[in-house]
Amino acid sequence: MSQAFPRLRLRESAAALLDLPWELPLADWSAEALPFRDLPVGPSRHLVRFLVADGATYALKELPLPIAGREYDVLRHLEELGLPAVLAVGVAEAPERDAAILVTEYLAHSVQYRRLLMRFPLGPGPYRDRLLDAMAGLLVDLHRAGVYWGDCSLANTLFRRDADKIQAYLVDAETSEVHPVLSDGQRAYDLDILVENVAFGLADLAALQGRHDPDDAIEAAESVRDRYTALWDELHDEPKVAAGDRHAIRARVRRLNELGFAVEEISVEPSNAGAEMRLRVAVSTRRFHARELERRTGLATLEGQARLLLNELREYQAWLEYHRGRPLSEREGAERWLADVLEPSLARLVPAIGPTRDPIQAYCDVLETKWIMSEQVGSDVGLDAAITAYLDLGAPAPEQAADPHEPESTVALDIDWSSGTDAGAADAGAADAGAADAGEVP
Repeated sequence: MSQAFPRLRLRESAAALLDLPWELPLADWSAEALPFRDLPVGPSRHLVRFLVADGATYALKELPLPIAGREYDVLRHLEELGLPAVLAVGVAEAPERDAAILVTEYLAHSVQYRRLLMRFPLGPGPYRDRLLDAMAGLLVDLHRAGVYWGDCSLANTLFRRDADKIQAYLVDAETSEVHPVLSDGQRAYDLDILVENVAFGLADLAALQGRHDPDDAIEAAESVRDRYTALWDELHDEPKVAAGDRHAIRARVRRLNELGFAVEEISVEPSNAGAEMRLRVAVSTRRFHARELERRTGLATLEGQARLLLNELREYQAWLEYHRGRPLSEREGAERWLADVLEPSLARLVPAIGPTRDPIQAYCDVLETKWIMSEQVGSDVGLDAAITAYLDLGAPAPEQAADPHEPESTVALDIDWSSGTDAGAADAGAADAGAADAGEVP
């Protein structure tokens, strides 16, 4: 008996999927006839398969009918708000089977938490701290938008390295709900779920690594609560400032911009008989530096990458202006940085990292490598030396698949954190544009 064709919704970007056997359960799709791709999948209650079509990779997940429809709608809502989540591109609903197949676009350059943390020394460290910051930041972003996650965990999240930081993306929205605003109780309960699930995830990872320290996993998970609370309070703080204190207002805006938030509205209301003012600042999503870099150069990057590259662009422009003895327009400075620095560097990096890696992130890795090398010798080693050193290491990165014949622990890492330096300082100005590499001013 032939299967009825389901109710199919596909976005234009996924039109290449139209000819798939949607009338069949996902488990019955032929691996011999279809271009499935073998990718790691975290713990899941449902079947997930990856398929390549028209050069893109898609994740297909079979779910009960009402859950799939709700997840599709939530993911589309998150996309409209510009929040970090996988993109929903289609859903095939089969009422006679009470099932549906949800289609999302595979998140390029992403990595699961196990792969990310297993590639680094056991236990606490900079990358684990950054991952926990990313989890807290993601939940804050969702809650500010009225989104209750309901099953927030490391396993339901994908991560991308973002310069010297990590960006977290929601992957599983099966239990998510969208509200005009969340109550304090909803936020607290969602945060409790996250803390508990992070503790389980870290303890599970520790067991895989041969460590048995549940107290460490619990302490690290509880730190997510502190990170969440600190960021939430920062964003919702309404400080009192002296009447007419414009410097305090500018400092508040600058602090929020440094965190990556663009300011949408500033509200100043008199209080205490006009001697003080209550300052309220409304912010948008965390894309302040990314939007500025795209405006100047046309580059589409993650927020942390943009912050690092903007610093480098400004420093290179200042170096050019000093040697030329005249100011450069914003447009000319950006054009020269692209032509003199970024494009030649990418031309060296791209052949080494291959088509599956993010070239902008590889360049950010080079800038961090350059800063660490310069710190070790006490002087600027130059961009050319940093690129050479990075390539000599094999242009490594945690998201890069390891050689199956090579022990995981021997894979070279992108940065040698054992040096004791903190690459986070790179975006404070240490990652200069490599003026010494530019040679004579063109």
